[in-house]
Amino acid sequence: MTKLMPGGCQCGRIRYQASVNGKNAYFCHCRMCQRATGGIAASLIGLKKIDVHWETEPDWYASSVIARRAYCRDCGTPLGFAYNESEHMDLTVGSFDDPYHFKPSSHFGVESRHNDWVPADGLPEHRARDYAPLNARWAKAEVEPPK
Repeated sequence: MTKLMPGGCQCGRIRYQASVNGKNAYFCHCRMCQRATGGIAASLIGLKKIDVHWETEPDWYASSVIARRAYCRDCGTPLGFAYNESEHMDLTVGSFDDPYHFKPSSHFGVESRHNDWVPADGLPEHRARDYAPLNARWAKAEVEPPK
């Protein structure tokens, strides 16, 4: 069943609506995705380019001669990836307003995977809302913390 799902960047300048069919997402561990996101992997959902309606066109970075990456130049949020010669693209799971809809279904680029980091199950867990120094910073700024 197709579901219309909104998303966008951290500052709100770039917004999109995506027609998503299913819940399958994947982790990409390739070095380009690691560098583009600053993380150990990118969490992505693949879909057709025609199924993404940009309310504000994102900025695009030609990350190689075969592909480019959507992002926001104001806040730096990575939004997606697209091969130049393809009708498909990927959006970052974290840029969706409801990223909890998606479930990881596979790993790609595993030759670059940092096995010490994936999975990191069994480590101590801490809630941001329970961290007093962070709460004090939000209180001092007189704003509600992001949800």
